[in-house]
Amino acid sequence: MQESIIGGNYKTAYDQFYQKHDEAWRMLSAKYKAQHIIEVCRGLTFTKVLEVGAGDGSILKILSDNNFAAEYHAVEISGSGVEYIQSRGIKDLKSAQVFDGYKLPFEDNSFDLIILSHVLEHVEHERLLLRELRRVGKQCVIEVPRDYKTGVDVRIKHFLAYGHINVYTPTSLRYLLRTEGFEIENDLTSMIEPEVTRFNAYINQKKNKSFVKDLKIAAEFTVKQSLGKIFGKKVTEQFANAYTVLCKKTNQQPELF
Repeated sequence: MQESIIGGNYKTAYDQFYQKHDEAWRMLSAKYKAQHIIEVCRGLTFTKVLEVGAGDGSILKILSDNNFAAEYHAVEISGSGVEYIQSRGIKDLKSAQVFDGYKLPFEDNSFDLIILSHVLEHVEHERLLLRELRRVGKQCVIEVPRDYKTGVDVRIKHFLAYGHINVYTPTSLRYLLRTEGFEIENDLTSMIEPEVTRFNAYINQKKNKSFVKDLKIAAEFTVKQSLGKIFGKKVTEQFANAYTVLCKKTNQQPELF
């Protein structure tokens, strides 16, 4: 696969992202992403872990601090992202390198676990990347934002501003994974935590702080969480902001007719 499959503008955009966006915000977002990974993998142990699309290494930093695995590896399309990862002093980080977005520079079955957190929604040829994950890793944790809602097509500019060219529901992600030869072992739906909502409103968006706003943010989170518990999986998935799955590759690729 040629490196030109990802255009220069795309790489430049992500180089600028790591230069402009505040580390406190990235670490706060990574805090909960890492928690989701730990939760769906509870009871399992891993020696070699690879994060694909590792960004600035925030997730790997948190996982390393929690002794999640014995060694870590990272690939990222952005050179500035790789430099940042290498500068963080992540314990047991064995390698961090630039890749072309699709072809992983590793042998078959090189890793016990591959992490793909909030990456798939950015990927033009998502099935090609999933096939590489299946080749290189024994198990995968994949998390995507639950962007799809009725009328999503009228919010294209909103999602493209975040680089989201694909939108998912839990059902559509499971369909995609199963048709690419993955078996779902565990999953998790999650909503944006009030701590994250407050940071985004008051720090990122520079809105005035207010006790009433704080109450509203907390109340909305609690109500949705309670309704999900009462009405079950379908409602929980409707309220979710993100969906996380632990999956393993099956012995045979499904036949596509």
